[in-house]
Amino acid sequence: MSKESLKAMLWGLATAAVTALLVVAGSRNLAYFDAELIAYTFAVLFAVFAIAYRYSMWLQRPPTALYWKRGWQVFFRRRFFLPNTGRWFLRVAGDFALNRFIFRRGRLRGLAHWLIMWGCIVAVLITVPLSFGWIHFESVPGHLRDYRAYLFGFPTLAFPLHSGLGFLIYHALDFAAVVVIAGVMLAMRRRMRDHDAASLQMFGEDFLPLVILFAISVTGLMLTGSYTWMKGYAYDFITILHAITVIFGLLWLPFGKFFHIFQRPAQLGVSFYKDVGKHEEKAHCRRCDHAFTSRMKVEDLIKVERELGYNYTMADPASDHYQWFCPRCRRAMLILAQSALWGGIRGGQPIVTAALPTLPQSALGIPHIDFGPLGKEDEENFHP
Repeated sequence: MSKESLKAMLWGLATAAVTALLVVAGSRNLAYFDAELIAYTFAVLFAVFAIAYRYSMWLQRPPTALYWKRGWQVFFRRRFFLPNTGRWFLRVAGDFALNRFIFRRGRLRGLAHWLIMWGCIVAVLITVPLSFGWIHFESVPGHLRDYRAYLFGFPTLAFPLHSGLGFLIYHALDFAAVVVIAGVMLAMRRRMRDHDAASLQMFGEDFLPLVILFAISVTGLMLTGSYTWMKGYAYDFITILHAITVIFGLLWLPFGKFFHIFQRPAQLGVSFYKDVGKHEEKAHCRRCDHAFTSRMKVEDLIKVERELGYNYTMADPASDHYQWFCPRCRRAMLILAQSALWGGIRGGQPIVTAALPTLPQSALGIPHIDFGPLGKEDEENFHP
C-alpha cells in the first residue's frame, strides 16, 4: 500500500469513527436510536469512510495540494483577510445558495440544479438526525395531541399535532421529495433535448444520479401515500424498497458524480488565489514583456509540473521555462516552429525568426463575456 493510500485510509477510518461516536453520544448511548434504521446507519458510515478516503487522495494530488495550501495562505494574509471574508459570504450566497454560476449557463439548467440541491439538503438535514437518534418526538404528558421535539435528548419546541406547524414538520420530507422530482424532470428534459449535452453524456455520470434521486423521492412519497390514504397497504414492502434505494444511493455517493458536492466548496480557495494574484507582482512575458498573470501562479505551475514529471525548461537560460511566455507568444512560437519545420521538410531554407514580418493580430476567441468556461478571464488575459 502506498503512503498516500495509507494516509487516506487512516483519515477515512478516523472520520467514520468520529461519526459513530456522534451517533452514540447524540442518541444518549443509543437510548433514542431506532434499531430498525441500523442498515441506514451502516450505509452512512461506509459513505463517510469512502468520502474521506477519496477526498484525502484528491487533496494529495500535486495540483490540488498546492491550490489547497495556497488557498488558505492567501485567504489569511493580513492585508487581504477582511476583503476575503466579505467575498467569502458573497460567494457562498451567490455561487452556492443561489447557484448563480449555473443560471448563467441557462435558466432551466440553473433551476434544475437549484431544485435538486436544496431538496437534497433539506432531506439530508432531516433524515440524518432522525436516523442517528439526534432528533425524536414524544407526546406531551397531559396533552396527548401535542408533541415535543427533542434535540440530542434535550426538549425543544412543542406543537399541536394537527396544526399547520405540525403538518409542515411531519411532511417536510414530502415537500423536499417533490422539489427534487421537479429538478430531476427538468434535468432529464435537458438530457433528452439538448443535443450538445446528449453528445457527451454517459449513463453512469449523467442519468444514474437522476434515476437514484427520482427513486428515493418517489418511494418516500409512496410511504406517505400508503399510511395516509391506503391504510398502510403494502407499507412493509414500500419500506424495504425505499431502504434499498436510499442505501444504494449512499453506497454510490463517494464513487459517482455526487462526489463533486464535496469537491465544490474547496474551489472557493481557487477564487481567492486568483483575487490575491491580481493585486500582487505580475509575471511578464519573456518574449514581449507583457504582464499576463501573477508571478505566484507561474511559479506554482512550474513547481507542480516538475512534481508531475513534466519538463518544459527552455534551452535559452534567459527564457528559463515555457510558463514564462504569455498565451499569444506561445501561439506565435508554435507557428514559427511549424513554419521552420515545414521549410526544412520541403527542402527550402529554414525560416529565420528575425526576418519574419509583424505577426497578424489575434482576436478574442469568445463571442461575449461569460460565454466560455473562463468567461471574463479570457478577456483579462488576452492581449493583441
